[in-house]
Amino acid sequence: MNGQIKLKLGTLLNDSSIVIQCHDTPDADAIASGFALYDYFSSLGKSVRLIYSGKNTIDKPNLLLMISALNIPIEQAEHAHVDGLLITVDCQFGAGNVSRLREDAENVVIIDHHRQEIFDIPRCEVHPKLGSCATLVWAMLREESTYSIPQDVQTALYYGLFTDTNSLAEIGHPSDKDMLESLAPDLSLINRMKNANITLADMETAGLALLRTSHNAVFNYSVTAVKPCDPNILGFVSDLAIQVDAVSSCVVFNIINQGIKFSVRSCVQDVMANEMAAFIAADVGSGGGHVSKAGGFIAESALRLQEPTLSAEAFLLKRVHQYFTDFDIINSRSHNIDTAAMSKYQKKPVTLGYVPSLALAESGSEIRVRTLEGDLDILASDNVYIMIGIQGEVYPIERSVFEASYDTTDAAITLIAEYIPRVYLSASEQNFEILERAAGCVAQSHVSVLATPTEKPTKVFTKWHDAGYFAGQPGDYLVLKESDPSDVYLVRSDIFNQLYEAC
Repeated sequence: MNGQIKLKLGTLLNDSSIVIQCHDTPDADAIASGFALYDYFSSLGKSVRLIYSGKNTIDKPNLLLMISALNIPIEQAEHAHVDGLLITVDCQFGAGNVSRLREDAENVVIIDHHRQEIFDIPRCEVHPKLGSCATLVWAMLREESTYSIPQDVQTALYYGLFTDTNSLAEIGHPSDKDMLESLAPDLSLINRMKNANITLADMETAGLALLRTSHNAVFNYSVTAVKPCDPNILGFVSDLAIQVDAVSSCVVFNIINQGIKFSVRSCVQDVMANEMAAFIAADVGSGGGHVSKAGGFIAESALRLQEPTLSAEAFLLKRVHQYFTDFDIINSRSHNIDTAAMSKYQKKPVTLGYVPSLALAESGSEIRVRTLEGDLDILASDNVYIMIGIQGEVYPIERSVFEASYDTTDAAITLIAEYIPRVYLSASEQNFEILERAAGCVAQSHVSVLATPTEKPTKVFTKWHDAGYFAGQPGDYLVLKESDPSDVYLVRSDIFNQLYEAC
């Protein structure tokens, strides 16, 4: 998120009494997020309560262990009336999954990582692309220079992300990864909680789910419904389903408060689980993770606006089938693109960023660049430069191609990004923002490309990225370098219009 936090915790100190409310029947992420905020405000001498409501008490063994071992002062408050400041965490005041403990919305703050559904509360920090609310709270705490996160809170935050992303398998946002890099949790306790996570009833739920699977033999995918259960059971069932010889990708889901939680697995190169999850949740939720393991959430309110009559299972079957039937697939090494139908463009004089890989690490060393699209692994070499696009996109470029295509400049780099890419060096255990060592460059006027807007969702296997592909939506631009027909890539429509103009 790198500076994208609008609501500062330090501005919430005017009230002497603060109540932090988790959603009804809270999970580990809600408890962890609430506990971290509780500790922060308590450290400043505020009178703080951490509560949840609803008829069901916390009874899952891993949560009871978490509360006991970390001394989390959470209490059930079924009919409480809240005065002072009310902060709803991992939920949104007025939504259906959190009991309303006051009539008015005055002096209410929302901190959440689900799709926003309440819009009339001004003090609201919602980031639906994050894997957990714990990540958001960690980012907010990190900006408070007077507060140092104690280990019990670090352990709670780690476990909140751990459980909300299926044991970290479905992490997608770089801020989630940044938090993991920074925390020093009690791993012994994490292991104990992890092994107290599945009950005998959960095992039965998993077994019954596998008996009710929809399978498509043409594209080798399956969709499986699971009855309401702990979200980790979805990952457990997914990991079983993907081992079936007739299944190369699968989606497992259940219906939870206010929507659908789903898990995605893939074991083939032409289906990246994180991209498939994002496709499934497009316009109705959020999805992401790793190339082989991912997940997401679909908001019930958004689903009803799009598909008022479809059941959850029917909607997922429709989206998954669209995913397999709607995409054009292009391999940069063996394409037959009709260049006669493409138009000629040249790059605008926009200042981009670049950095020689040897300015980051010694030759032969591994460099990991963390971006919003995922981690990019590069071996440092005199022949490899790294380009930084205007929205934080990062890609390698050969030194000779760079020198033939760009001029260096002292002008400021144009960057409008949700997340500033970070460099992680395994050899030295350093990490820093890539802009710290980047310089500016501008495309030379003679450099031209052929491009055309796509009509369908498109996957492009580029010459630079053997491990996967880049996916685009209709209207994004398919671009081919005139000087190198094997250099084919996709550019989002909003970025293309900022970078290119017709010749």
